[in-house]
Amino acid sequence: MSARTDNNVVVPNEAYSRIMGFVSGMFSGLAKNAVGHPFDTVKVRLQTSQDTGRFKGPLDCVYQTMRQQGVRGFYLGFTPPLVGWILMDSVMLGCLHNYRMLLKKYVYQHEEKLPLSGCILSGVMAGWSVSFIAAPVELAKAKLQVQYDAKTTKYRGPIDVIKKVYVADGIRGLYKGLISTLIFRTHFIYWWGSYELLTRWFKANTNLSDTAINFWAGGFSASFGFWTTAYPSDVIKQVVLCSDKYDGSFKSWKMAASDIWRSKGFKGFFKGFVPSFLRSFPANAAALASFEFVLRVSGAKP
Repeated sequence: MSARTDNNVVVPNEAYSRIMGFVSGMFSGLAKNAVGHPFDTVKVRLQTSQDTGRFKGPLDCVYQTMRQQGVRGFYLGFTPPLVGWILMDSVMLGCLHNYRMLLKKYVYQHEEKLPLSGCILSGVMAGWSVSFIAAPVELAKAKLQVQYDAKTTKYRGPIDVIKKVYVADGIRGLYKGLISTLIFRTHFIYWWGSYELLTRWFKANTNLSDTAINFWAGGFSASFGFWTTAYPSDVIKQVVLCSDKYDGSFKSWKMAASDIWRSKGFKGFFKGFVPSFLRSFPANAAALASFEFVLRVSGAKP
């Protein structure tokens, strides 16, 4: 959609553009889950079979899953995270798009395009914004993923986790991981900063299409820019979420970090890194290419 001024000059419809940011984020969540879910299945199966020795490693897990269950085995439990990713990516990327527009309009109005500092700031603010939705979702996901023994299963699914945690501890219990989630997503500084720099480099030095540029910049910035710097924070976050000894405050975040260091050393902060790293490139490359593509074809990209 667009609007016309008195001089018949066509300009973007601002309200339409703002809404399309959230709609485009939904397509990002769909693409991210479709591409990344098989990697997440392998990661979770490895995480939950450490004591049984069922798998020798990631490749053995892939082989056994394919042999016993086929492609379908990699997409078990696909629906709950699909809903979660669509919701979270809609909020995160919708906020990102709107923060970019607001900063360009009110802070960098004299700049031809949003500078690197504006791209980083909008990215971090988007990360903090989605944290208020992500905290309960990630709490439910973590609680379910550490149920190793089917005979002593405490939670039947994500809704059951939310209900039981709320009954026991109220809203405060659901937001136990908020501080950890905010710290984790502060690393968006590296993600969106590197994404902008890589996008500019590809445009200046290659003849790739816009979609291809978004794909490669999205993949490299997410895997090398974000996950290599943010992964220790993610490990700390998971420990806080899965242990009853931490209450989710910043003091507990520091206690969890100290406990990991004392018990496992530096390696403890990178446990399970390989599956997450391998997943991050294709999942986020597809997600950002989808997000930017929908923005462009809808005419909502500023």
